[in-house]
Amino acid sequence: MNYRHAFHAGNFADCVKHALLIQLLRAMQRKDKPLLVLDTHAGIGRYDLTGGPAEKTGEWREGIGRVLAAHDPALAEYTTLIRQLGLYPGSPAIAAALLRPVDRLVACELHPEDAATLRRNFRNAPGVAVHERDGFEALRAFLPPPEKRGLILIDPPFERPDEFATLAKNLLAAYAKFRTGVYAVWYPIKHRAPVRAFFETLQLGGVRDVIATELLRRPALDPARLNGCGVLVINPPYGFAQAALPVLDALRVILGEPGSAAGIERITDE
Repeated sequence: MNYRHAFHAGNFADCVKHALLIQLLRAMQRKDKPLLVLDTHAGIGRYDLTGGPAEKTGEWREGIGRVLAAHDPALAEYTTLIRQLGLYPGSPAIAAALLRPVDRLVACELHPEDAATLRRNFRNAPGVAVHERDGFEALRAFLPPPEKRGLILIDPPFERPDEFATLAKNLLAAYAKFRTGVYAVWYPIKHRAPVRAFFETLQLGGVRDVIATELLRRPALDPARLNGCGVLVINPPYGFAQAALPVLDALRVILGEPGSAAGIERITDE
């Protein structure tokens, strides 16, 4: 409840999450069938990076600031969308901009003030519904969707030391209800042990067809720093991995420090 994404909007982790989200949506929309996008931790949707919390931390300067200045062709779709949407778009704004008429977005935010702002930002937006509710509870409420196709974006704040365990528990429960859904789960990389334990929990839980897409800005040796991040994808759609690789490599070149790395690891087989 204390987490406010506005302080971190546009940082390097946002760039990874949002650039990969575009590739996931594009891959899923190759089929004509309707699609639900469920954003469980949506934030406010749009952020002014030139004032307020984002300017106070300045994290965006080492993230989207660098990306926009680099003009890398591999990130052209991402950067073009950023410029078109104006204020820096969070994941619900990106998803809403890419919805087809047959698709819909459910955006959930627990923080009351942020939920109210999110609702204002998407007032009268076609195909978009905003809910003030716990993101993990939303997994139980909205899955499986009537469309029978869904992209579920889960981006918890990771404020508590047990966040990985809570995430794994809720993800396994959601997967049991909706095994064919595409789950995109953002996670921080400070050091490897918590991430590996998270992967192992999913493996032991019987989750099939899982990949981890990651960017390390620097070697994951200092557990006090956010050294990188990843997006774990369950049931990655056809063509996503091939499209994600050049995106990750471009972000590594732009955002990485000495010892940086990027890539895709298969966690469980199909």
